[in-house]
Amino acid sequence: MKDKKVLLTGGTGGLGQGILPSVISQGGLITIPYRDESDANSVREMLTQKQLEQVTLVKADLTEESNVSQIVKEMEKVEVLIHLVGGFDMGEIHQYSLADWQKTFSINLLTTFLTCKYCLQSMRESNYGRIVTIGSRGAVNPEPKLAAYSAAKAGVVALTQAIAKETKQLNITANTVLPSVLDTPANRDAMGEENTDKWVKPASLAKVICFLASEAAQDISGAAIPVYGGA
Repeated sequence: MKDKKVLLTGGTGGLGQGILPSVISQGGLITIPYRDESDANSVREMLTQKQLEQVTLVKADLTEESNVSQIVKEMEKVEVLIHLVGGFDMGEIHQYSLADWQKTFSINLLTTFLTCKYCLQSMRESNYGRIVTIGSRGAVNPEPKLAAYSAAKAGVVALTQAIAKETKQLNITANTVLPSVLDTPANRDAMGEENTDKWVKPASLAKVICFLASEAAQDISGAAIPVYGGA
């Protein structure tokens, strides 16, 4: 990804901060949207001054179409999209509220659609692009109380594979990764630390993502790659 313009969404979150150093090491010129100033500051604090030279932080709400289009416009060109934005939620369907359903689909699927839509416009102009989205093991193996989340992530997989078919004649690839439980601070707070040795480490997932986002992965498109760790 050396000198490639990279849009890294979710780069301020627990997963994003685990993956960001790997993307930086690949030489990408990275734009990271953020919602709160505290999120942006946490990224600034974790990086060296030299690393920060590769990073541009932009305040934006990725559920708003105008925000997404503006980010891509200001970047002038997007060559790599790594879309990490998502949100986990649980609940049995007979008790699950419509508001929670809509929120789960908005953060997981709507943001994927909007970022892919505008990044694809740029990628088609330059006839080059790498898109990597984040699905979930739940997308292909749903569990009880995860219906909304699993359905939204299944939508991410289907959307990504449809993009791959739409762009198969172009130098654009679209792939998704399917992690099981990720070893992030939020997940440790929610589920404890008893089984963390079996969880997927962000640095490990980053290796898969960075490969799919590189020129070396030009012959891989439409894949949904399981990254389950020891789960």
